[in-house]
Amino acid sequence: MQTTSTAKNKVLNDNFRASKNFYQSDQILQHFIKNNISTEGQAHMQDKWETLGERAAGIMNELSLTADKETPKLIKRNFYGEMINEIRFHPAYHQMTQMAIDSQMFRVKWEPQLRQQFQTERHRLGFVSGFLFAMSECGLFCPLCMTDGVARLIDRYCTDADKERLLPHIATTVAEELYTGAMFLTEKAGGSDVGANLVTATHWKDDYYLLNGEKWFCSNANAEIIFALARTDEEVSGTKGLSIFMIEKTKPDGSKNTMNVVRLKDKLGVRSMASAEIILTDTVGKLVGKVFQGFKIMTDMINLSRLYNSIAAIGASRRAVAEAYQFLKFRTSFGTNALNHALIREKLTELNAHNLANFYLSWRAIIALDQADNGNKDEAQLLRLLTPMVKKSTATDGVYVIREAMELMGGMGYIEDGVMPKIFRDALVLPIWEGASNIMILDMLRALHKSAGLNIMVNEIASIFSQLEKPESQALSGYMQELLNLIEKASEAEKDVLQLTAKPLFERLTLLYQIALLIHYRDEESAVWIDPALGYLVNDLERKGLELRKPLGRESVEAMTAWVL
Repeated sequence: MQTTSTAKNKVLNDNFRASKNFYQSDQILQHFIKNNISTEGQAHMQDKWETLGERAAGIMNELSLTADKETPKLIKRNFYGEMINEIRFHPAYHQMTQMAIDSQMFRVKWEPQLRQQFQTERHRLGFVSGFLFAMSECGLFCPLCMTDGVARLIDRYCTDADKERLLPHIATTVAEELYTGAMFLTEKAGGSDVGANLVTATHWKDDYYLLNGEKWFCSNANAEIIFALARTDEEVSGTKGLSIFMIEKTKPDGSKNTMNVVRLKDKLGVRSMASAEIILTDTVGKLVGKVFQGFKIMTDMINLSRLYNSIAAIGASRRAVAEAYQFLKFRTSFGTNALNHALIREKLTELNAHNLANFYLSWRAIIALDQADNGNKDEAQLLRLLTPMVKKSTATDGVYVIREAMELMGGMGYIEDGVMPKIFRDALVLPIWEGASNIMILDMLRALHKSAGLNIMVNEIASIFSQLEKPESQALSGYMQELLNLIEKASEAEKDVLQLTAKPLFERLTLLYQIALLIHYRDEESAVWIDPALGYLVNDLERKGLELRKPLGRESVEAMTAWVL
């Protein structure tokens, strides 16, 4: 017979339930789709999103946990001692790959008929699938990102013959036929400073070169299509001396291409996919574009990857907040439901506000990409500033949101049986990949001087604020003018002051743009979730001051850290 004490001895009460479908339960995503994607696009993708949403909340969740524990294995040699450098994955990884393909995140963009039909919104259609996928699995999402990126470079810069040969393998419906992609940038000497890279490329025949040297961090190391940067002339330094090459697993004659996988990286997170150190020895690569255009071409793939990074961040943080909310809603704490505690509600408000602000910021960038790809020059200029902005904001906020959501669940959030530790470990790479946060600040500074993105963004913000009631409009416009005054002062300051001031400056610009976008997307239906977020973010704006910042000298900084040596 069950006693009263036994009946109460439970983590959650008997009414506990969780989302069975991440698409169906996401009113915010559905509201955005309804207002920003055509009825034709919705009709084509609806069943794919429904299926992926169900899988991401169910079977895919279990597959992801399995693939995180059963990591890829490097098989250096076969039974006969021959070098094979084969990377093997748990079946769960391949099952999730097929689920990604089924979602048409690639097919809707790269199958010729669908591409033509949805040309003006194909990035939006693909990224909805990506967002749902990332709520369950961020490790494989990196190879998926790289695959879309190589398709973009092939489409823009490769020969018609290469397009006809390779793009069908990216638009495929069958996992066994999929060609995944990768970009090999990072080297020991360079790191984030790609201009310091050392790998060389020597002309071999026709458009083919022989690449030699070591790539230090090769994510999706088993890719069928790789784009790598190398130097065709060692006398030309920096990024100006880099050319870009397409490497495939086989040479033009059909023999195996030479790539020695030294070891797989033992990573903190995104453990389901393979990152490696690879030595290239007379590895055959095909020159793409002209010599010395390598970095310029690669930025097309890098910038797309930064948007994928952003979608991964908002997908993962959305999942973390959902997990925390579902836990708290059915948890008794100090004699009452956990949500009755004011501090818990305040924290959930904060996390949702950050997540919602980044949600709309990310989709604004994707809309800009769709429009830029269709010839809108203003949107292309805006995207130049918006891409590093959204990458930095979503990544740094995402890590914070997930960590805080984990804390809301107490010790249960820290246990590896659940999904929260995996989400947190996976998210920690997002501020690092595709350019760390400091690199994003410097990139925004470059965009400030090399594009009209700031003026376009400021005009958009001003237009939105002008639609508000006069007191609100004047207050927010005042913050905008304060920011513009600081930008003018900072532009005249010495380099160190400018760079140090740039961080709070761009964070303030990001916050103002997020507030403007929330106002823009607010309607009768969305007010219920946008108004609380707006209240929090406007209060956040009022709490933070702006001023020029002078850096500490190196001696002072080193003195504070002297105990480590």
